[in-house]
Amino acid sequence: MDYAILGGGVLGLVSALRLAQGGERVTVYEREPVAGGLAAGFQIDDAWLEKFYHHIFRTDRGIIRLIDELGLADRLRWPRPATVTRWGGRTYRLDSPLTVLRFPPLTFPQRVRMAAALAFLKVAPAAPLEGKLAAAWIRRWMGEEAYRVVWEPLLRGKFGATREAIALPWFWARVHDRTTELGYLRGGFQYVYDRLVERITALGGEVRLGVAVEEVRRAADGGLIVRTAEGERRFDRAISTLPPRLLCRLVPDLTDEYRARYDWGQAYGAHCLILALDRPLTDSYWMNVNDAGFPFLALVEHTNYMPTGDYGGRHLLYLGNYRPMDDPLFRTSKEAIVAEFLPHLARINPDFSPAWVTASWSFAAPYAQPIVTTDYREHIPPFDTSLPGLYEASMFQVYPHDRGQNYSVLLAEELAEKLLAAR
Repeated sequence: MDYAILGGGVLGLVSALRLAQGGERVTVYEREPVAGGLAAGFQIDDAWLEKFYHHIFRTDRGIIRLIDELGLADRLRWPRPATVTRWGGRTYRLDSPLTVLRFPPLTFPQRVRMAAALAFLKVAPAAPLEGKLAAAWIRRWMGEEAYRVVWEPLLRGKFGATREAIALPWFWARVHDRTTELGYLRGGFQYVYDRLVERITALGGEVRLGVAVEEVRRAADGGLIVRTAEGERRFDRAISTLPPRLLCRLVPDLTDEYRARYDWGQAYGAHCLILALDRPLTDSYWMNVNDAGFPFLALVEHTNYMPTGDYGGRHLLYLGNYRPMDDPLFRTSKEAIVAEFLPHLARINPDFSPAWVTASWSFAAPYAQPIVTTDYREHIPPFDTSLPGLYEASMFQVYPHDRGQNYSVLLAEELAEKLLAAR
């Protein structure tokens, strides 16, 4: 079989690798000039830095196994960096059971209550939580004050006006999967994606970077025609790793019934402003900015996690957001965003001066965060679409887990195994 793979992120590349290892012909199309999708990086001296902050957990066995298979395990590091919460103008560590029990903004009984609820989520299965709302569950079991101080600002920052409608299984996965040790590939996860491209190519596959798919339609002989700016090409089968809503726009032959069920729901876009500083801003890696009035929800100081020496002595800082895709932020110039964001860094470190900034980068991506409501599960597409030979495997199908490299690896391997077994 001759396969087209739409998308060169982890899902597309792992699908292509497993199919190629099974003897199939594969061609991957990726619109960006580098592979990796949302985990793709850009170069800083000899290292790569992700456009959107990334790390993995000890529970992410799929991506850990893949890193080892690709011969990159020697680059994998497992620090235990500090994750903190900004509240009431102060910063508190909040990343372990002990720090929950020491969290000063809550009374001790409130801390114990929150710790007990989090411990339940670490051991409970997700299935009994279906149909429940995260916000309502947190209020009931952790209390109104824990919700107000810790969780409502995080849900608001992530999901905006839809925060009260988010499904509890999504929140369960955020707690259940997390570990205090965070994994990172020295030099950047781009090494994984470049190595995947090398392996696919060595097996006779193609990876077409900088080539966007414009349409997929049924061929007269029962195959599929994939149209790009390079022209049209026939394939026996195709796998889309694109969001379902985007797939429905690219494939005119999908049935009305398929569209009615899966061309559905909302997703927010992601935006990151990355700053290079000549000195550290904080002493933590990840800061949840729960205080009101900040124009970003997370401050991630990457070089409090990885050594500054990997990046030419630069101190690298992400200022992250999730917003509706029509939000003005996505149409604002980098210079205007820098001018808006920088004054708020002095609220975190009063010594901060704009003179500390030596470089800046701005990145945005659509469809980065699905809005996971209680009826989301009913609209998760199966692998098979309504067009014979066209399959869908995207991060919208990893529910209840959040998007991430690990679950993309597992989903890609599941689909490839299914297709190879059906030959």
